[in-house]
Amino acid sequence: MLLKSSNTVEEAREKMIHYLEGLEWAYRRDVTQLASWHYIILKEAVRCMKNIISPRNERLALSSSLEYLWKAASTGDAEVGYGFIQEFHHLFYAINGKTNIYPPLFLDKLNIPSFEGIYGQEASIKRSNYLDELSKSMSNHLKRYPSGFNEEIIKERINHKLKILDTLGGTEDDWMDWRWQFKNVFKDMEGFSILKQLIELTPEEEDAIHLVLENNIPFGITPHYLHLMDEKPSPNDIAVRKQVIPPMSYVKKMIEVGEDRSSLDFMRESDTSPVNLVTRRYPKVAIIKPYDSCPQICVYCQRNWEITCPFMPGAMADKENLDNALKWFEEHQEIMDVLITGGDPLVMSNNRIEYVIKALSQIESIRSIRIATRIPITVPMRITTELCEIFAKYQEIGKRYLSMVLHVEHPYEITYHMADAIKKVKQSQLDVYNQQVFTFYNSRRFETVVLRMKLKEIGIDPYYNFNMKGKEEIEDYAVPMARILQERKEEARLLPGIFRGDEPVFNVPFLGKNHLRAWQDHELISILPDGRRMYSFHPWEKNLAKVNPYLYTDVSIQSYLDKLKNSGEDPADYRSIWYYY
Repeated sequence: MLLKSSNTVEEAREKMIHYLEGLEWAYRRDVTQLASWHYIILKEAVRCMKNIISPRNERLALSSSLEYLWKAASTGDAEVGYGFIQEFHHLFYAINGKTNIYPPLFLDKLNIPSFEGIYGQEASIKRSNYLDELSKSMSNHLKRYPSGFNEEIIKERINHKLKILDTLGGTEDDWMDWRWQFKNVFKDMEGFSILKQLIELTPEEEDAIHLVLENNIPFGITPHYLHLMDEKPSPNDIAVRKQVIPPMSYVKKMIEVGEDRSSLDFMRESDTSPVNLVTRRYPKVAIIKPYDSCPQICVYCQRNWEITCPFMPGAMADKENLDNALKWFEEHQEIMDVLITGGDPLVMSNNRIEYVIKALSQIESIRSIRIATRIPITVPMRITTELCEIFAKYQEIGKRYLSMVLHVEHPYEITYHMADAIKKVKQSQLDVYNQQVFTFYNSRRFETVVLRMKLKEIGIDPYYNFNMKGKEEIEDYAVPMARILQERKEEARLLPGIFRGDEPVFNVPFLGKNHLRAWQDHELISILPDGRRMYSFHPWEKNLAKVNPYLYTDVSIQSYLDKLKNSGEDPADYRSIWYYY
């Protein structure tokens, strides 16, 4: 009625402001009482609504959600999408303390008992029984996502491996030789023709790979990684396939961009690289890229703007550029942590790897050297005893800390070969961490929980969980920020703390990581007509330096729920997602 009775947008704004202020203080003064679980959501919803109707935020967003709401109330037609309607439907429910999120449907309609008037051992037993039921419900979800430790999957993969070896004319010894794995990466038209003999591709997958190779778009799959895929597409292997086989939307965008892909530099590395091979966004941390390619290519690679293919010509930094980069670290004594990345630095020879680590180790100010790699997942045979001896040589307790940072995406990627590789790394005294990218293909209920559990089982600590970068060409992989917050609160939180050490973050272009659980680091400022949320991300330098925020337009929650439904999920299991801001 507030909107409908207003003659102008500004009149509607004034009425909304007075209504929200009055409502909020009615509860704060305890004039109107509301159950605490509804009040907590109400407070956040009121704050968001104030942000959304703020003229300042409308100016930043170049859009007025309030104007669309007013038009809808006044004329019944505001030219907005269903996602917009759903956002405000749930926001108004939250503001009125009427969210319908209990009981959580995804936990098998779990009955939460009342503990009113029950104390001592009786209360303890009742709560313990409830926690048993909660845990059982969680366990039922975990069974949905098998890992590479599953006995049936191991048998299938042995047969698949033998088929690959037979087709490529290889032996068991060849399979365990990383050089053979590198040599036989499927990366060109010849490899594509062999690939089609080894796994069944969907028509879209086949068309996409053909166009990728025709247009020199980065593509590559190692034999080891190929054997992780089911011979026929299945719900189990979709995350593995999507890691390396691009959707058609990605291919079309990359073709549209053409040969000059500098516009895809989302993180603005070209603006944060003081010398060749070095990137710096933080006071104490910098990265060095001695090798700028990989054995296989992740579709959503942050550096798809500069990587053209596996083992691309010129990927290895020449000695002059490498020495200049290492000299830069000598001259910048404030750097204490160096990330050796790329590409994948473990593609390099042992001698070149040691050359880089040794040079960095001789710089007194550097206390930590991290090696970023996907080799244990894509070619675990590369983690040899000789390589680990190099790592061990430069690990010096009390002086210098070496560690390895992986990018494991799904429990289906984890194998005993990978576990053996991690064991070797750990025996050389390196800790191993994981930085997951939270994509549509690992975002189902409890899917990432299983990943955390399997990682810990083989000695890997979850470290960061990255919200999918807002790069237009990889929108097919994108997940609303609300989902990663929901996953953290409703799924990860059920694990013991030692299993959930990862922190959900958003990588802000030019600036760096923003912690998503911190209200003080971001705010919702608008709902666009198509239902996408717009956020303002505050820089990590806030309160230290005057730096402008970064405006980010998310994928819509409704489009995400529609995709989940199309993949066989029940959107009702995710119904609280609307109340994460």
